[in-house]
Order: sequence, then structure tokens, then C-alpha cells
Amino acid sequence: MTIKNWILRLGVCGTPIRWVTPEKAATLMVKNQVVWSLGENSIVLTGGRDGNGHTSQLTVPPIVATRKAAKTADFSPALDNRFLFRRDRNVCLYCGRKFAARDLSRDHVFPRARGGLDVWENVVTACKPCNQAKACRTPEEAGMPLLAIPYKPNVFEFALLANHRILVDQMAFLSKGVSPNFRMP
Repeated sequence: MTIKNWILRLGVCGTPIRWVTPEKAATLMVKNQVVWSLGENSIVLTGGRDGNGHTSQLTVPPIVATRKAAKTADFSPALDNRFLFRRDRNVCLYCGRKFAARDLSRDHVFPRARGGLDVWENVVTACKPCNQAKACRTPEEAGMPLLAIPYKPNVFEFALLANHRILVDQMAFLSKGVSPNFRMP
């Protein structure tokens, strides 16, 4: 299995849009849709051979900005356990222990059965025993205080949560857009 590094695609103003494959970034470059790029740790893609036997190559930078504008005003990242567990670093926010993802669950701080919403600001990572012990109660009612306050990641933070193979140049760029309370995964 080949492990690929992803290319960070930005809008023209520098807001993350999504992670794309190096091949997709190359397509954007060839179609002249890349307005500017950043980074030194480039990926070299090789293609076929020409009539003289020379192999074609295209150098793809780790960050490309395209004409497409990023929609940040209404940005709402998908609430998915994989991203939730990464946000909370696979730590149960009740007992403080770290677990494998298979031993974790999504807990609603204000229970759904009592009108709580399934949104980033109302969910935390919990180990299964803590989630069962808390049951359909708030942390205060259960006597189980939270170790951190749940939050909705911004577009930069979500980009960090969505990719676990981030290159140095990408990390440096994305780190500038995170809130002071963001816990790096």
C-alpha cells in the first residue's frame, strides 16, 4: 500500500477548502486554476515518456490556492466520530484516560433524550464505561465534571483534524489559523 501525502487546497484568499490528491492538484495546475502556492517540500509526479525517451515530471507544491472561493461564513464541519475523537485526542473527557477509537463513544453533554443537540458544542469523547455511568444525565447531575469544554473546530482546525499526514509547510500554514484553545491532534 502506498501512503500518499495530501495537498492542501485553499481559496484565493488563503482559506482552506479541502485536502486533494497530488494528482488533483496537478490537474488544477495544468488547467491554470492555481493562483499561488506555498511550500518547499514539493511532491514530484512522473508521467509517461516522450518520443526521445524522456520522462515527464510535474512538481506539485504542498499548498495550492485556486480561484474557487472558500465558503467560511457558513462553515460547519461534519460531525463524525473519527474527527470528534481526534479533536479530543482519543481521551475520555470524563476520566482523562486515552483509548483506542474502538473503545470510545460520542457522549452528548446535554442528553439528546432531553432535547440536547447532536452538534460539536454538545458532544465529547467518552470511554464506554463513563458514557454508560453518565447515562441520560448532565455531567453535573452525574457528578462527572468535564475535563475540557467542547467546541466546534474552525476551518483551519478541521483541516488539521481531517488529515493525519500533514507536511511541515502545511502545518505551519494551518497553525496560524487555529484558536488559542485548540488542542493539536
